[in-house]
Amino acid sequence: MTYDVVIIGSGISGLYTSINLSEDLKVLVISKDELKINNSYLAQGGIAVVLDKDDNYEIHINDTLIAGEHTNNIKNLDILVKEGPIDVMKLVDIGVDFDRDEHGNLSKTLEGGHSKKRIVHHKDKTGKEVINTLLNYITNKENISTMDKTLVADINKENDLFGVVILRDEELKTIYCKSLVLATGGIGKIYKYTTNSKIATGDGIALAHNLGAAIKNISKIQFHPTALNLGSNERFLVSEAVRGEGAFLLNKNGNRFMLDYDERGELAPRNVVAKGIYDESIKLNSEEIYIDISHKDSEFIKNRFPNIYDNCLKYGLDITKDKIPVFPCEHYLMGGIDVNENSESSIENLYAVGECSHTGIHGNNRLASNSLLEGLVFARRAAQNINKQIKNDKSRIHNKETKVYKKGTISIDNNLRNKIQNIIQDSYFIVLDKEKSKKGIIEINNIITDLKSNDYIRDVDYYEIRNMAIISKLVLGEVLNCG
Repeated sequence: MTYDVVIIGSGISGLYTSINLSEDLKVLVISKDELKINNSYLAQGGIAVVLDKDDNYEIHINDTLIAGEHTNNIKNLDILVKEGPIDVMKLVDIGVDFDRDEHGNLSKTLEGGHSKKRIVHHKDKTGKEVINTLLNYITNKENISTMDKTLVADINKENDLFGVVILRDEELKTIYCKSLVLATGGIGKIYKYTTNSKIATGDGIALAHNLGAAIKNISKIQFHPTALNLGSNERFLVSEAVRGEGAFLLNKNGNRFMLDYDERGELAPRNVVAKGIYDESIKLNSEEIYIDISHKDSEFIKNRFPNIYDNCLKYGLDITKDKIPVFPCEHYLMGGIDVNENSESSIENLYAVGECSHTGIHGNNRLASNSLLEGLVFARRAAQNINKQIKNDKSRIHNKETKVYKKGTISIDNNLRNKIQNIIQDSYFIVLDKEKSKKGIIEINNIITDLKSNDYIRDVDYYEIRNMAIISKLVLGEVLNCG
């Protein structure tokens, strides 16, 4: 089967790319799991965008530069902030139900690192609202088809087409396309603890790397300061917006401490708050840290944060009365597949959008709620560029015969996942441990050699472990070279 465009990933950037493509293009959106299993769906806070008269582009740009320690790509950041309102209003036009104030205007909140209230939101489950709306919208698009529970195993470049090797229903086969868009999200699952969904094994970045695409700043990883410090390794996120609405961070003695580390206190950028919590835990020899919003009106809390309220109740916590135990964990990747202002990678007709891409807009640290905005703006720009490129391409697409591949004979040891996660968690969590990283990269190399030399069954476990190992080697290699 051959398509004009294949999009790998069904998060906000993948879906938004699809709806901005010309309707005369044959488009396929592939999701490794169910279409709603992605990091975008989990996004709580909202989308940072300049819409009010008392805000402006320069202030938003400056806030982003401060958070990113002035290492941001200025050209792309300018595009992000100035074009962002167009895409947010398009979401409104297609039916996204952002919260509104008593006058019917879009309601906006404050988050750490922002100097103005500019985050539009749908309660504390903005991502869910946006994804549901986009999925509903594409059902009416005859040129867009979807394929869920399909893992992309490999990508090959065959003359002017990409051969996309997919694993579906335990069978490996190839589909083809002229333009390929990677929208595969982050790398959170290389860590023991992450806020990311289970699919975030760095697949797109590993595939692009194998194809020879440039990867940049892969070691610039953001650790969210307030993940719920309870439950499984996939940690529930207590949104930035909770601090934006006035919550305090408390140590084990019940004392606020962030003002000891930064004059902005709880509203400092994420990397500052995460480091403050980390340092406080070392100082007191305790990871007992809490976020507390119980001093606010209980009805306000339940209406503003119903998702957090309900999820905390599962652990016996009533956030209108109780402190919430939190601790930093892996949350977001600032680096990835290096792209230009049109989301083009170093390989012709290969695009990357969303968290798997490196536009450079975030610099060393992402400002809260800029990620969904990036996913919109640069997805649209990718689609516009594809529309132009394919319109100028006079060659016709011909269906190619599907290849079927051998799947191997040996079952892989799934404990390799845990081994990789423990290596990365111990080597590079907020503060780099050089000695552990040096030992860790040797162990990762051994895992990669083992994967290449054995006839493992080519199943989801094999490919995810392979991708996790590739990403882990890239992360440790870069951070050791830079450190």
